[in-house]
Amino acid sequence: MRHNVWRVITFIPVWKRLLYIGIALGVATLSGALLLPVVWYYEESSRFVESLLIVLSYFREGVFVVFYSLIVLCCLALIYQYERKRYLEFHIHRMTSLVTALHADRDAVAQPVPPELDELMTTIRAISDSAVQAEHDLLQADRLKHELVTNVAHDLRSPLTSITGYLDLIHSDRYRDEVELRHYIQVIHENATNLKGLINDIFDYTFLQNDRIVLQKNEVRLDELLNQLITQSTLRLSEVEMEARFKSVADQPVVEGDALKLVRVFENIFENAMRYGRDGKYIDTFIDDTEDTVLIKMTNYGEEAIPSRDIPYVFERFFRVEKSRSHYTGGSGLGLAIAKSIVALHDGEIRVSSQPGETSFTIILPKKAYPPVQQKA
Repeated sequence: MRHNVWRVITFIPVWKRLLYIGIALGVATLSGALLLPVVWYYEESSRFVESLLIVLSYFREGVFVVFYSLIVLCCLALIYQYERKRYLEFHIHRMTSLVTALHADRDAVAQPVPPELDELMTTIRAISDSAVQAEHDLLQADRLKHELVTNVAHDLRSPLTSITGYLDLIHSDRYRDEVELRHYIQVIHENATNLKGLINDIFDYTFLQNDRIVLQKNEVRLDELLNQLITQSTLRLSEVEMEARFKSVADQPVVEGDALKLVRVFENIFENAMRYGRDGKYIDTFIDDTEDTVLIKMTNYGEEAIPSRDIPYVFERFFRVEKSRSHYTGGSGLGLAIAKSIVALHDGEIRVSSQPGETSFTIILPKKAYPPVQQKA
């Protein structure tokens, strides 16, 4: 409080301070001059006033000093309140200009504000930061929405163009024989299947992003789940001339999660390994655990590595390392994004590392917590 009073006083120019002191002394003198006739009047007409003056006469000059000092202090207090109001108005106007400058260029604002307004300025800066972040998020959302529409339109158009093209050939009887007709139907079926898969991926990703997926959590043994997945993928592996190898050194690879959703995660990574790592011949799945987590590492040995510049974007929707967006060399571009979202719903983490001849996806999931065993007394 004492520092605040001193700041207000130093805010007043010296000449003005001297003027205010003179005004206070003048008001005190004028007040005394006006009060004396009143006192003399009541001294003759009021015994109480007469008695009071007799008592005060023992203090002589001290009475006048106290009276004079009180009048001066009251005047100065009123003047201080007036100047304090001006002081705050000055800094509020100054802070308004600072906020305007802050909106135009944050780095240009380096002027300090008085302590009385420091908290307010901090709040304004926080609001400004929030507004800037909200504006950035809005632009990012618009960009992502535009990319989503563009990518979906591209990925839907390709199979639809093929389907309508072959249907036109069939409708106009432009095929040589039944063998060619069956070939056209097979191509239509493959494109329709790809189209259905893409639409399902879009719905799944949208539901995951909007938290509309409810996990059916149960106890899941990941070693058994992955072993079963590899067994079921034998035929697909043989088609691409690959072999899956599995090893687990985990003591208790048990998590609490949705088994079907976790299967979707491993299927997407497995499919990614078969698509891009087939020249490496093998897909290795390794399970380990710590006291609190289970670690699943899935590695393929494709010759081409994911470029380091693309690593941060591998789990983004519709991102493909190859840029042509061809359905022959890539999927919907949503598989890894869906995998990351499902892992996040399980409070886990998914990472990727890649170098020529080896690309690994590592999934870390929290281990199921069991209540402590109570020993019998």
